[in-house]
Amino acid sequence: MFMNIINGDARISYWDREIETMSREGLENLQSQRLKETVQRVYERVPFYRQAFKEKGIEPGDIKSLADLSKLPFTVKQDLRDNYPYGLFAAPMGDIVRIHASSGTTGKPSVVGYTRRDIDNWAEMVARALVMAGGTKHDVVHVAYGYGLFTGGLGLHYGAERMGASVVPVSGGNTARQLLLLQDLGATIIACTPSYALYLAEEGQAAGIDFKNHPLRIGIFGAEPWTENLRAQLEEKLSITALDIYGLSEVMGPGVSMECPAKCGSHIFEDHFIAEIIDPDTGESLPYGQQGELVLTTIQKEGIPVIRYRTRDISTLHPEKCACGRTHMRMKRVTGRSDDMLIIRGVNVFPSQVESVLLEFGETEPHYLLVVDRKGELDNLEVWVELSEQMFSDKIKQIENLEERIRNKILSVLQINVKIKFVEPRTIPRSEGKARRVMDRREL
Repeated sequence: MFMNIINGDARISYWDREIETMSREGLENLQSQRLKETVQRVYERVPFYRQAFKEKGIEPGDIKSLADLSKLPFTVKQDLRDNYPYGLFAAPMGDIVRIHASSGTTGKPSVVGYTRRDIDNWAEMVARALVMAGGTKHDVVHVAYGYGLFTGGLGLHYGAERMGASVVPVSGGNTARQLLLLQDLGATIIACTPSYALYLAEEGQAAGIDFKNHPLRIGIFGAEPWTENLRAQLEEKLSITALDIYGLSEVMGPGVSMECPAKCGSHIFEDHFIAEIIDPDTGESLPYGQQGELVLTTIQKEGIPVIRYRTRDISTLHPEKCACGRTHMRMKRVTGRSDDMLIIRGVNVFPSQVESVLLEFGETEPHYLLVVDRKGELDNLEVWVELSEQMFSDKIKQIENLEERIRNKILSVLQINVKIKFVEPRTIPRSEGKARRVMDRREL
């Protein structure tokens, strides 16, 4: 299904050109038909949804098009936990060929199941994503996402195999081995979290690896919020094109959307998902271009379809045709989550906002920790950030000047005063998975 076309001076690759460039009208007609089928399926097979529909006073016949989407109830992560392990499955266990589970900070994990068709569709979407990024069957794909119950590793693995590439299933951790295999096996694409990619770049540089003369050319990064400034760092340090992939296990896994080299948002694969943006406080639908919480409805899943799943991820949607020729709606890179958002003295703070400020200066390392504490009734935010090697050896006055500049910049962005604490290079703990950005001492 792989196709190349010429668009001006650039070669644009499509995995399935017919689907990826379908007209807006065609996409919406397809979505409407598949939505009706999905609603009927969950009403008949999932008691939770049948009861939720009754509580909303609706039946499957009331859903005739996308315009009726808002009539449907939301699904939240707690619903999966309340129906643990298989209560939301819409297929018998005899048809389930794979089970994954997402970790949580408290309580039981969210268990999801896949039929053979679900697995095939998932592989197809990730192959579509990799080709969108510029991948081909000639690539060597180094998958450093975790394998096992986490969907990241196996999601990228099956998609890369479907594309026809050679896959190196390294999984997470063991950084020395990762660097050895990156060099010796000649990876051309790396897939991992952006924070771990930065760690690999640092460790590789310390080990004398010259990434500018390495065949690595594309990075597929996801599973945590990241910024344009971090993209610039990764592209410079690893000499690659760094692109965002989005997904979550409750909906499918990685490959729900993918950024193309135009870098103007990730294309949501709308033949499989319906995307909305809502006000996270009221649940009301918001217009295109307005920031809010991303809500996704699956319209091809058999194992565990979800209706209006509240992702808690903050984004915006843009339906205009992309410069790459694709017509599938684009979502802006996730800036944070509505449920891990910090509220400091009434101000909403996402770690990615602070990261963006820190990376503007270039005199600190891109490793930081937000430490929240409470003095009496007042919350205080302290930003711990590593000084660069050069700045760490500078005079106290210069360091104090940098502290003031960062503090003033954060004040202008967030409208709150924070305390800046500089620490020595390489003292903030590194992560081989999702980076830990917040230490909330208010809960201790």
